[in-house]
Amino acid sequence: MSGTYLIIGGNSGIANSLIEQLNADGATVHAALRSPDELKLPVASKQTFDAESPSELDLPDSLDGVVYCPGTITLKPFHRLEASDYQKEMQINLYGAAEVLKQAMKPLKKSGRGSVVLFSTVAVSVGMPFHASIAAAKGAVEGFARSLAAEWAPTVRVNLIAPSLQDTPLANHLLGNETKLKAAEDRHPLKQVGDAKETAALAKFLLSTDSGFITGQTLRPDGGLSSLRLF
Repeated sequence: MSGTYLIIGGNSGIANSLIEQLNADGATVHAALRSPDELKLPVASKQTFDAESPSELDLPDSLDGVVYCPGTITLKPFHRLEASDYQKEMQINLYGAAEVLKQAMKPLKKSGRGSVVLFSTVAVSVGMPFHASIAAAKGAVEGFARSLAAEWAPTVRVNLIAPSLQDTPLANHLLGNETKLKAAEDRHPLKQVGDAKETAALAKFLLSTDSGFITGQTLRPDGGLSSLRLF
């Protein structure tokens, strides 16, 4: 898979797996993340990027794809949520992504085949208790992505991945023992939680020319949670 790609995030989970897979395919990968020194995978360049306080990025002249991976899992009862919780969710998930893409717009359009991948959550399409702040922020990301897909067509494609719970460091507090893991698996029709490598492969597909006729879409690797009911 040829091309030049910018991955925001990358120290663990889906982003780390994606960098690994792109490297294996011979792509040129640039990474921007909160702690670049902790990234052990080889990349063409790495620089600091904090989604809570976005800075100017050093970007190549042309980019074939951008994947924005920073995210949050803040689960609280509604009555305990403060304005600061909503602000943090929006900053990391929406405003950070918007700032990255504003900076990456010219390199993406110069490529002539640019592809953007953003992340949502199954909690946008399926109401779940304690997910009010993250569902609100990711719902905003979905609307933003579809609008941008329309505005940037036909030069740049924009798509979303809306997974269910993934077995990643971000979800350690939800999957940290056998009891929690089994309960999470049982909530899904496929009786498992998401695998970061599989979700990264889906992101890689959306970056590739194999998905050249797909834009403005939300793909749902959620174990059937959003569409199936088993009785």
